Amino acid sequence: MRAYYTGEYRNFFAEIGKSKEEIQERIKDAVNIFFFGNEDERIYHEVGTDMAYLEDTGNNDARTEGMSYGMMLCVQLNMKKEFDRIWKWAKTYMWMSDGENEGYFAWSCKTDGEKNAFGPAPDGEEFFAMALFFASKRWGDGEGIYNYSQEAKAILRACLHKGENGRPGEPMWNRENKQILFVPGSPFTDPSYHLPHFYELFALWADEEDRTFWKSAAQASRKYLAKVCHPVTGMSPEYGEFDGTPMNKKMPWGDRHNLFYSDAYRTVANIGLDYEWFGIDEGQYGIPLKLMRFLRTDLEGARCVFEVDGTPVEKNVLHPVGLLATTAQGALIVEGSEAKMISDDWKVAVSWVEWFWSQPLRIGKRRYYDNCLYLFALLALSGNYRIWK
Repeated sequence: MRAYYTGEYRNFFAEIGKSKEEIQERIKDAVNIFFFGNEDERIYHEVGTDMAYLEDTGNNDARTEGMSYGMMLCVQLNMKKEFDRIWKWAKTYMWMSDGENEGYFAWSCKTDGEKNAFGPAPDGEEFFAMALFFASKRWGDGEGIYNYSQEAKAILRACLHKGENGRPGEPMWNRENKQILFVPGSPFTDPSYHLPHFYELFALWADEEDRTFWKSAAQASRKYLAKVCHPVTGMSPEYGEFDGTPMNKKMPWGDRHNLFYSDAYRTVANIGLDYEWFGIDEGQYGIPLKLMRFLRTDLEGARCVFEVDGTPVEKNVLHPVGLLATTAQGALIVEGSEAKMISDDWKVAVSWVEWFWSQPLRIGKRRYYDNCLYLFALLALSGNYRIWK
């Protein structure tokens, strides 16, 4: 039985000998740097009396990915003021009230709020919805945009039902195979967008008529993750075909996304959190250990870009701290019972968690993505990335 049923969350850091005081201090320091540090550290910026945005420091914009991540971090950390500020900025500047993408959020805005694009990115919507549901459960619903549960339901309603009954636009999930799409209407997916542990909760809290879909989506995503990750290396591609093969077509901007590269690092972290919350195995739970073993021989292996079969590519990792953090979070699938703690699986998992523990937050221009993933791993491995219900 996992945490959804027991209410008990694993503290991996404590299992490897870190004290309660050490762990609390590490979280406190990381949160202060991330939200309130100097200009070379923080990514959170307050605007006026009641808004704030998180900046992608590598691209000098605000993205739904980072905004929704910020809200999830805030609800986990009980930072309601900051949560509400971020949410109001997102609703004020990112949310689209008309046109083909009505009901969705523009994936990128300038830091003054001007939209850089009018298309959405589904990972933002699913994190917005989950963070809002948790806010409703933890703090209670307010009025207007702070009626968190109703806002979450509206987001998910748009994600599933655009294109029906004359409503303009495309949904964010393929309604036949239940898989999340890279962008609305696209014929392929992004493995790191698959969050079955979120869909299990959407199946409880979304509009009643959609709950069967979300339950099916959770199962479909677990089965997909078992197929899309390489059977030896555990690596997933950035983008994938619905059948689990890497998406080998080049995108219009010229890049290929069939590599184990930036987006893909999140996949094993998601698998680890799903195990912590629900523990429903469709063959996906062996994947993080495969990745940890593949990269273990030399941590420098985590500085290279790979084909999913492990073939090195002459390209440097853009987010080394993010790769380390997400791989360490995947260690949640390795149990630390007395009988298993002498196994090589346990030793591999501990080595990754120790490597992560010794790694500081990234500073400088490219810190945004790495440090978001760092904070999620820090919370997950300390038992503080929780279901609020």
